[in-house]
Parts: sequence; C-alpha cells; structure tokens
Amino acid sequence: MSSSVKKNILYVENGIGYGGAIICLRHLVRNLDRSRYTPLVVTGRTGPDYQDIANESQWQYIADRHIDNVGLRLRLAKAAWPKNFLPLRFVLAQLLARADDVFNFLPFFLRLLWAAKRFRVDLIHANNDPFSNRAALLAAKTLGIPCVCHVRGGDYEGSGFMQWTYTLPDHFISVSRWIAKSMQDKLRIPDEKISVVYDGIALEKLNTHADGAEFRRAHQIPGDAFAVGLVGLLIPWKGQALFLDAAKLLREKIPRLKLLIIGGTPDDCVSYEAMLRQRASDEQLTGLIVFTGHVSAMEAVYNGLDVVLSASIDPEPLGTVVIEAMAMGRPLIGPNHGGAAEMMRHDETGLLFTPRDAQSLADAIEKFYLSKTLRDTLGANARSEALKTFAVETHVEHVQNIYQQLLLKPR
Repeated sequence: MSSSVKKNILYVENGIGYGGAIICLRHLVRNLDRSRYTPLVVTGRTGPDYQDIANESQWQYIADRHIDNVGLRLRLAKAAWPKNFLPLRFVLAQLLARADDVFNFLPFFLRLLWAAKRFRVDLIHANNDPFSNRAALLAAKTLGIPCVCHVRGGDYEGSGFMQWTYTLPDHFISVSRWIAKSMQDKLRIPDEKISVVYDGIALEKLNTHADGAEFRRAHQIPGDAFAVGLVGLLIPWKGQALFLDAAKLLREKIPRLKLLIIGGTPDDCVSYEAMLRQRASDEQLTGLIVFTGHVSAMEAVYNGLDVVLSASIDPEPLGTVVIEAMAMGRPLIGPNHGGAAEMMRHDETGLLFTPRDAQSLADAIEKFYLSKTLRDTLGANARSEALKTFAVETHVEHVQNIYQQLLLKPR
C-alpha cells in the first residue's frame, strides 16, 4: 500500500479508566506504519495521561459521560425503599437507561460521527467491548465503512441488547484464545470473524534496569522488606479484596512483609477504594498494606517488587500486568483461569493459584518468599517467553493485516 493511498484509522477508547486497554492502544498507535495509515485517537475521558497521546498521534477528547448513570444505578440498587415495590424499581431503571441514552450516548455519538466525517475515516477501530463502544460501531455503520472491535473481556451474559452489539463489528480482535473461544461458544460468532492477536509492547524500550529502590523509597518500603504488588485499577473484579484476605493469612508467616495495592481508582469505584482502606484499618492490616495510587513509571514499580501479582477473581483476558511483568523478567503470580493461565506455565514462567482462593494465593506468595532461586529462575524463563510472544512489531503487523483485508473487501 503506497503513501498515495494512505488510510485514515479512527481509534475510539471508552474504557472505565486509564489502564491496560489504553496503554496497549498507545503501543499500537505509536508503532503504526505512518506510510500506510494515519491515526486519530478519540477518548471519552481526559487527564494528563490521555492528553499525552497528542504527542504520538492526533487526539481528540469527546466526553462520553455527562451524567453519572453508573453511580445512579448503584444508588438505586442499594436503596431499600424501592425493593418493596418492584414496578417502581423497574420504571426507575428504565428512566435511568433512557437518560443515559439521551445525555451520554447520543451527544457522544453525534460528536464522534462529526469527527469521523471531518477526518475522512476509512476504518474505525473500537478499543473496548462492543457494548461500551457501540457509538463507534454505529458510526461506522452510518458511514458505510468497516469496523474492528478489540475485545478484552469475557462477560457475555448481559441483556439481549448487549449481545446484539456483538453483531455490529466486521471483525473482532481477541487478546487471547480464551476470549475467542468464549465468544464462539456463547455468542456463536464465526471463527473467520475473530483473530487472536496478543497485545504487544515495545520490548526494546523497557528499562529492565529501572531503579526499583527509588519506587520503594517513594512509598516508604524498607530495603529488606519482602514486597508483593497487586497491579491494576481499583475495581472489584481485579481482586484487591482477595489480596486483603491473603494478607491476614501471611502476616504471621513472612517477616517484614509489605503488600502493595498499585493502581488508580476510576470515578465509579471510589467507594470500593474506601471499603478496602476501611478493611485494612479494621483488620489491623495497615502495617502490611500500602496504597500507592496511580503510578506511571511502571518499570521502576516492577523492579521495586519482589513478586508481581495479578489476582482477578473473574477470568480476565491477557492483562497488561502479565505481559509487562514477564517482559521485565519478574517473579509473577496469576490466577489459574483466563489469559493468565493461557500464557503462564505453572512452576516454569510463574506461579498459578486457584481463583478466588485466598489460601491458594497466600501459599503461592509464601512459596516465592521461601526461594530466591525459584524467583530468579521463573523470572528469567518468563522474560524469554515474553520476548518471543509480545513484540509490538508482531502485534502491529497482525493488526495492520486485518485492516488491509477489511479495506480491500467490497462493501
């Protein structure tokens, strides 16, 4: 494809917060072949990390939320007074849904459609599940151009409307074989409409010698402490509550133990963070647990930890934490389901624990604590595996091939 037929790709990100999905999108856009494609990234949220995208690509912020529909739904779910009158509860739920349509979805869709027209988009790449990215997919249908949906989660048990949104994309990019199989089994999506493409990172740019001691100093972690870090946005399914359960089992077994909860908190989950902090206080865990908040320099984080942990209680696609920790050669623990189980080999490239089982998680942490040799060996094996699997060049090549196939199809 010569520069004279360069195509414009619109990327739309509607995730809950700044996490793995947008980080992986940035790796893709940063390495996109500019002789073939021109990217424009649209995000529904803003802030310093989002604004930094403008240094790598054309970027536009279009607010996707003018009223906090999620927060209102949570309040309704917790309220006692409508529970005795189910018709009223149903009516209120419907009113919230329509308010979401009118005040959130419709303005975002119209502004996105206008941005796509002005940019003369040839293809739209939705960076999240079809339901949260339905505005992007409908914009593609309106303009008569192909659309790709990057599926990073595996929950397909929602409403009929949610399942209908999975009929909109022309092609799916699945981040793991587990996600692809789930879509085929539960939604009957044809195999030819799904490509499994592991997320990619610029391995050569990872600073494997980043100063982990600086990260420890910033969060008052003594040099002789055994530091285990759970990395991820503070949202319930990421497993921070399970981490606290494991902490209670370990506090008498591992001296100088520090358990770090590393990640920012989306607006929807402020109450969840407050609950975690209250638990840490009530259960006398404040000496063990450290909340770091969002951290940008992740290489220093990984090198500052003795063990990196992914603890999602529900099956997760191949998370960024798993990819980055393996690429950094760090001792890694993950749940034995979803993408982590697909990529990690127990006792070879990391340790797998029984999902939702605090005792199993505690046992894995203790096993690493008892053997530095095991930590070093599995970390080295993990890096070797990551170098073969997660090169960003491989990821970009696969995605660009999908674009080319869709753009060449007659419509």
